[in-house]
Amino acid sequence: MGIFGRKNDTTETTTAAPAAPAAVNPELAALTGEYTIDPAHSTLGFVARHAMVTNVKGKFLDFSGALHLDGGDPAASSASLDVKMDSIDTGSADRDGHLKSADFFKTEEFPTMTFRSTKAEALGGDDYRITGDLTILGVTKPLTIDLEFNGAAKDPFGNERVGFEGKAEILRSEWGLTWNAALETGGVLVSDKIKLNFDISAIKNA
Repeated sequence: MGIFGRKNDTTETTTAAPAAPAAVNPELAALTGEYTIDPAHSTLGFVARHAMVTNVKGKFLDFSGALHLDGGDPAASSASLDVKMDSIDTGSADRDGHLKSADFFKTEEFPTMTFRSTKAEALGGDDYRITGDLTILGVTKPLTIDLEFNGAAKDPFGNERVGFEGKAEILRSEWGLTWNAALETGGVLVSDKIKLNFDISAIKNA
């Protein structure tokens, strides 16, 4: 970041020497390290449009993941996530059973959904963006997640925690999730667009 010269009283312009690189924010630098996602205090959710008129919300109950945070160089940060597909929960046992079946996730054949980051970006303030490879049904496609950093704290048990909220959208058909049913009034039963919501709490490794 440069320093701009200012006009003096005689209207001459002076230019200062280039500034030294900005010092790393010590608060961010202190966050650098390896973290394990805490599933008991995190949520992986999704929203689908049902019958063209309402939203159905669901989540996955069984997942694990890890973060590498680099407070001095956010672009060097990374994330990984593994989700057990048979842990899907939409509040309806019948619907969950259908989602686990061959019509949708084929959980016996493809028990895990994975995400592996390939790029991280600082957008300014508390906003970040992470891009990676999302694999469902053996199909791998890129996924971009917008994240907001919620802060860091030490919990009563001495764990150093960080928190993020994230959101993304996918077209499920791109991963081979194409089952649907036509409605008499037009349209389809399940939307192609799925909204993903993340609320992540992660604990710094000892």
